[in-house]
Amino acid sequence: MADAIATLKTKFPAITEEANTQCLILESKDIKNACRFLKENLSFEQLACISAIDYKDKFAIAYNLYSYTTREKITLKVFLDKNNPSVESITPLWSAANWHEREAFDMMGITFTGHPDLRRILLPDDWQGYPLRKEYTNENFVRMPSI
Repeated sequence: MADAIATLKTKFPAITEEANTQCLILESKDIKNACRFLKENLSFEQLACISAIDYKDKFAIAYNLYSYTTREKITLKVFLDKNNPSVESITPLWSAANWHEREAFDMMGITFTGHPDLRRILLPDDWQGYPLRKEYTNENFVRMPSI
């Protein structure tokens, strides 16, 4: 794993390592190219998960990648502006990103530019707000009638 990290750091100098983890923090503009490099050159064949995180003052997107070839895991993380949370879609690299990105859009309001079909996936189209944001309160929930 140290070789993969060293190689990425030479290609993307703005990378920093999160202490005591296999997590690399990148600038959002570099995420698609870093993912492509990991997939094509370092055998990270699987996108296991994309997670959106609300830190109150900013958002983060974490990409969990896995290499069947080397049996290594790596997490890439980008921070996004709370007022305009947007990052480039990696759906062209891994088709699994399609639904993960749609879920992050639906639950947190994060936009993935270049996504082929960015629309709600879990909630109705007319739903107001983003339920997993920290500022989303219980008053926002619509209670379903009892059956």
